[in-house]
Amino acid sequence: MISSLVANLSAIAAKYQHKRLLQTLTHQQQQNPPAPPSNAFGITSRPSSHLPAGSNPSFVNGVATKDLHIDPLSSLSIRIFLPDTAVSSESGICPRYGGYLPPPGKQWLRLRKLPVVLQFHGGGFVSGSNESVENDLFCRRVAKAWDSLVIAVGYRLAPESKYPAAFEDGVKVLNWLVKQSNLGVYGRLGIKSGNYDSFGVSMVEPWLAAHGDPSRCVLLGASSGANVANYVAEKAVGEGNLLNPVKIVAQVLMYPFFMGTTPPHCEANYTTSYFYDKSMCKMAWKLFLPEVGEFDNLDHHPAANPLVPGKHSPLKHMPPTLTIIAEHDLMRERAIAYSEELRRVNVDAPLLEYKNVSHEFATLGVLLKTPQAQACLEDIGIWVKKYISVRGNELSY
Repeated sequence: MISSLVANLSAIAAKYQHKRLLQTLTHQQQQNPPAPPSNAFGITSRPSSHLPAGSNPSFVNGVATKDLHIDPLSSLSIRIFLPDTAVSSESGICPRYGGYLPPPGKQWLRLRKLPVVLQFHGGGFVSGSNESVENDLFCRRVAKAWDSLVIAVGYRLAPESKYPAAFEDGVKVLNWLVKQSNLGVYGRLGIKSGNYDSFGVSMVEPWLAAHGDPSRCVLLGASSGANVANYVAEKAVGEGNLLNPVKIVAQVLMYPFFMGTTPPHCEANYTTSYFYDKSMCKMAWKLFLPEVGEFDNLDHHPAANPLVPGKHSPLKHMPPTLTIIAEHDLMRERAIAYSEELRRVNVDAPLLEYKNVSHEFATLGVLLKTPQAQACLEDIGIWVKKYISVRGNELSY
């Protein structure tokens, strides 16, 4: 645990580091404006701003991880986090698991089916990574605390890949999960059809086939990742049964990066926000949006405002949505407004506010070690488990 003073100082240090990155990217874009369209392949991390954590298919501190590049036409990638509760042996100790299916034999008494969590990191669309040290630690905690298989999404970053690249990547991962789930079903049943062949077998992700329960899928996004998660939820609502057997049972939006040109009446109270101030938000959105004038109409942009009228999926069909806000966060009022609108149409949409903390207080660097961060993860887990707990149905074949 660290003190609130150390946490606040760390947040301020992170703010200036991130602000410098935004200024550098803005300057580079002004000097060398990208020719439209933006880089289709893109990048999913900036090693200069976030240290990477290596994956390890063996269980370390109760969680095994591995990385997959799932789109040959872009840099889109995922990291899978598998808790050791998914497997057990006669000795009660989980042996070396590796990146493949466990070997057949009496030593494997059960293979459990776990809920699937699609996790989208933050970083203002321009930084962060699904394989950074901080995101790796956060996802490990989620996998263990929620007893879930976590898929951390490495979506493409701006300004190399501008809107809607990150949002499209979120939907691509959802569609990949649908394909994987169907291939896994076909494989277990031994079905031969036009949708399944020997090539399809080789494409099955073994951890997901053995341990993932796609009917209990949760979307989890932090900061800009919450915007992506909410967009994926909207698309899932629109697709309906076409996503079977995947079902989005809930989503968690942690301090979403909702923004607008016209400030709420009380936004002036947050001009001294520890992490994001107005100038930083403006730079991030200008780096993300493809057209120069789009920022001036941010109130009506679907990436920034989830309440833009005329959306295809009515709010009343959205999944249960838990929203996390911080006391010292410039964007909290817009998150509150969205949560209120969801409750108005009878969606289960509680709002949890944490005092004396700033944007990304539960997912950013050293702040992961604060009591508020750990309490936040526990609080989220209590709510999420209402939708992912299935008594007696979590055992695999």
